[in-house]
This record gives sequence, structure tokens and C-alpha cells, in this order.
Amino acid sequence: MALLGAAVVVLFVGDYNQELAIESVEFATLGLLAGMMMLVYITQQTGIYDYIAVRAGQISRGRPFVLVVMMSVTVTILSGFLDNLTTILLIVPITFLLADTLDISPMPLIMVEIMAANIGGAATLIGDPPNILIGAAANLSFNDFLINNAPGVIAILAVVTVGLYFVFRKQLQVDEANRRFVMELDAKGSISDPAELKRTLPVLLGTILLFFLHGYINLEPATIALSGAAVGLAVTRIPIEEALEKIEWTTLFFFIGLFVMVGALEATGAIDHLADAIQSVTNGNRDAELVSIIWTGSIVGGIVDNIPLTTAMIPVVEQIKGDSGDQAYWWALSLGACFGGNLTMVSAAANVAAAGLADRAGHPLSFFQFMKIGLPVTLVSTILATAYILLRY
Repeated sequence: MALLGAAVVVLFVGDYNQELAIESVEFATLGLLAGMMMLVYITQQTGIYDYIAVRAGQISRGRPFVLVVMMSVTVTILSGFLDNLTTILLIVPITFLLADTLDISPMPLIMVEIMAANIGGAATLIGDPPNILIGAAANLSFNDFLINNAPGVIAILAVVTVGLYFVFRKQLQVDEANRRFVMELDAKGSISDPAELKRTLPVLLGTILLFFLHGYINLEPATIALSGAAVGLAVTRIPIEEALEKIEWTTLFFFIGLFVMVGALEATGAIDHLADAIQSVTNGNRDAELVSIIWTGSIVGGIVDNIPLTTAMIPVVEQIKGDSGDQAYWWALSLGACFGGNLTMVSAAANVAAAGLADRAGHPLSFFQFMKIGLPVTLVSTILATAYILLRY
């Protein structure tokens, strides 16, 4: 549908031609996504992510509150450095294993993981697709996101995690026998290929380290991700064809279609009209503009998916911000769009993926079951994000 929409605007919008359409595509965003997809697939085959999940369960010693906190922290860390969709695809299958071992329902843990993935992904440049889009458009570095978003994300995630534990605590009672069984699991046995791990894990860690340093070494995140993927392909035993097949090409072409359509909105002046409408409502008041951006990103993004919402809002924010150099507008959009990903099952790709995995495992998750948790989490996290932005900036 995204590609069809792109084709329609190129062919039939008078002020928009194929040259402008090509210029509208953010190839840096596509390169960053493709590189990280390859690197994650290469390292995934070693079993390292299974090991991390099992160790999280063992560190908790089967205690419900600690288990919830550990899974939330694990997902948050992985989301910050891999991306929330990849993290959910890796962690949810292991959660079913842990839940079966502890003889508890996996759905409370999975809901905690989804909420943590969408909130935690807001902390870094590569944690959530909206941040990748914002970073490319505003030339923001990995460290910029860490410095500005991470403190608020950590505080908000702590509140949400504790709140979710009290919501689900009756479903997370663990028998002592099951607790002992988890402690006896062989976490190291999850590493299926130690030799491959020794070759590929340093490449992933080196790539993440370079994300921290890219502003100092004058390399774009996309260049670092693609270079890391190239090195990973050189050292792994996985055939290059297999690694390339595992790139989520549908996601990349979805982005291409969105970029082209938003370019048409810019070329025809629709974006300018939307920015003018927000400014007229807020009467040029900076705080009101920041609040409107956060809540538009959260509520509208939660309804229509936060990726197209962010794509459409970036030029709006650029118009509102003007030449002020005030980066608070970008952090408002980032937090709003990422947190809005928790509103409904279709608000973010990670939610859809988790629901699909749950359904295949015999634990169907309905739209309204998800929203029963997602709506209050979104409202609470967005209120806290609003307070964070207004107080800090």
C-alpha cells in the first residue's frame, strides 16, 4: 500500500516528479536499518540472546517482582542497542520457555516486555524507528539521544514497570519447585556456536561502540552499521545470501513509500498548512507547541502507527522550530511517537510481532486485551514525558 501510494503521488501530483521523489528518500535511514538487521541476524544464530534471557530469569531467582524488573531491564537494554522489533522477536519465544518452566501465564511478562521495548527504544538513536527517522532528519547523534532522552526514559520506565507488576502480580505467583527448576537450567547451553560467537560478538559490540563515537570520528550511523555488517559477513560462516534474505525488505520498502508520499506533502504545501494550524492553535507559545507535539505524536501515532506519523510530523516540527536551534522540539516528537507505540496492538511493529508469536504459541491476544493495558500505560508515560520536557527544557 505504501508503494502504491508513492506511485500515485509521483504519477498524478502535478508539483511532484520522480526526481523530487528520489530526493525525498532518506537513504541514511535505510542503510542504518539494513546494516543492523544483518548484524543482529548473524549474532542471533550463536544463541547469545537466548543466553541473556535465561540468565535474566535466573538472576531473578524466580521471584515475580524481580523477574518483571529483570525482563523489563533486559528488553530495555536490547531495545536501545538493537531496536525494539528485533528485541521482541528474540525475547518473546524465550519468555514462553521461562513461563512454562515456572508454570505461570506468559502474557503478563510479554505485555511488560512490549511496553518496555517501546518506552526503552526511545532512549537511543537506533532503539525505535521514529528515532532513526528523527536522527536522520535533524542530524542528531547517538549521544544526543542518550543525553536528552535516556534520563526521562529510565524514570518513566521505572514507574511503568512497578505499576504493571501490581496489575499482574496475582498472575505471577511461582511455586518453590518451579523456582528451583529455573535455577538448574544451563544458560551456557543456549550458546549453540561458541566459535561463531567469538567471531561475531566483537563486531556487534564494536559497532555499538562506534555509534557512541560517530560524532567524533565524522562517520554517519548508517556508514557504521553497514561497515559493521560488512565485517560481520566477512568473519561469519553464514552465507551472504542467507544474511541478505533475512533483511526485512518489506519494512525498507515500506519506508521508501512513506518517504515519497511525505515528500509530496511537502512539495504541495500541505505540511506548511499543518504547521501553521498548530502554531495558530498554540499562538506561538513554545510550551504549548511542545505539548501539542508530544500528544499528537502519542495519540495520533498510537492510532495510525508511529512510523508514518513521525515521517509526516518531521517537516511540521522543522517548520514550527524554524531557525531557533531549539532541539527540545525533536525530543518532544521522539518521546511522544515512541510512547504512543504502546496505545494499541497496531501502533508499532513490535506489538504486531508479539501478538503473532503469542497466537502461534496458543495464547491469542485480542485488540481490546492489549488496549486495556496499552491505553493507561500510554497516558501515564505521555503525561510524565510532558512533565519531563517542560521541566528540563
